[in-house]
Amino acid sequence: MTVCLLLLSVVALTAAVPVPRALTRAAWPERDPVVALWVWQCLVATVLLCCLTALVLGAAAVFHTVRDRVFAPAPPAVTAAYDLSVAPVWAVTLTALLACGAAWTTAMLARELVEARRRRGQTRAHLRERAPELPAGLPAARGPMLVLEDEYPDAWWMPGHPPQLVVTTGALQRLTDHQLDAVLTHERGHARAHHDWLLHLSTALATGFPRVPLFAHFCDQTHRLVELAADDTASRRCGHLTTALALIELNQHRGVLSCASSRRLLGERVDRLLEPPPRLLRRQRALTTTVAALVPLLPLLITFAPGLSALS
Repeated sequence: MTVCLLLLSVVALTAAVPVPRALTRAAWPERDPVVALWVWQCLVATVLLCCLTALVLGAAAVFHTVRDRVFAPAPPAVTAAYDLSVAPVWAVTLTALLACGAAWTTAMLARELVEARRRRGQTRAHLRERAPELPAGLPAARGPMLVLEDEYPDAWWMPGHPPQLVVTTGALQRLTDHQLDAVLTHERGHARAHHDWLLHLSTALATGFPRVPLFAHFCDQTHRLVELAADDTASRRCGHLTTALALIELNQHRGVLSCASSRRLLGERVDRLLEPPPRLLRRQRALTTTVAALVPLLPLLITFAPGLSALS
């Protein structure tokens, strides 16, 4: 058990500190944001699996009830291979910290989901107030698209039940048909990929553990990469120039090309659309995706290795 906990700690620390910092400095994620999002998710899954498996092993060593439940179907030789008879003091401390971390993570995720549901409810209520009144006898606007009377051009996808695409009259007046199609394709790309769930997860982890480099970078990069991925979806259908012009028209009143930190991403997106980088080769994408998918298996391999060796 001691060796397993040490190896799990090494893997978790490696995936949580140096790897995210190296990934943020790399240039290839901009070339294929979908693959980059997959890599970030696999890194987070690796760290969470390390913590979960270490918590289970530590709890089995400290508490006999947990040990009996976890190793109930296992032969005696497997249980003996983990050497759970005596738990060192540092293992008890680590188990307590991991238990607190698991409880805190669950609380942060629950809080984020509750807050997101509350914000969606407030937004829908606000939109119902802003939506134009329909003549008597017509049903309320609950279709896939909602048009708001507003001189400022804007469009966004509002998740929920049912999900709706909100477009202002300013956007309809300013955008051409092809530009409007690019905007709608961009927002549908967010909806099809369920980017809202990924954003909720990254926000909850970054809020709960702001000093962990992996979670902080995961939150920042997720907000950036989901926009790049949706831009790619729109540009593949409507063209890079059309998508860039639509982005400029929608955000011109906000200062899309300014240097403010909150708006810098918009400028980077426009530059990327006007000068699109070459995508990763198919072999590179397959190799990166496969290696990233195998990384979360390391905690499971470390955890089950003593039992498998005992059976063999």
